[in-house]
Amino acid sequence: MSKITGHILGFLSRFKFHIVILLGVLIVGVLDENSFMKRIEYAYQIKDLKAEIQKYDRQYHHDTQQLKDLKRDPKAIARIARERYFMKTEDEDIFVLSDDEQQDNTQKYETTE
Repeated sequence: MSKITGHILGFLSRFKFHIVILLGVLIVGVLDENSFMKRIEYAYQIKDLKAEIQKYDRQYHHDTQQLKDLKRDPKAIARIARERYFMKTEDEDIFVLSDDEQQDNTQKYETTE
């Protein structure tokens, strides 16, 4: 054996338990499916999903309250029809003032003949 391989084997035999423990920690900590890196990534995903759940919960409560109002008050139906769908009574004129860009309603594969 050469001197270099002798030194390497001597080093490995002296610190074999330390090397095995270090390799085990690296495999579990970085490379494994349940590694610390994945746990941190999952924690961020959980945080984002909880925020999304809260957003939808607020939207659900708002919509539920609005539905209750619609069931109780017939004037609420007329108000929503006027605001969202631009419906009007016989003696009204509607003027829509908006800064929004108009959407192009033509479909991609639609042809005009």
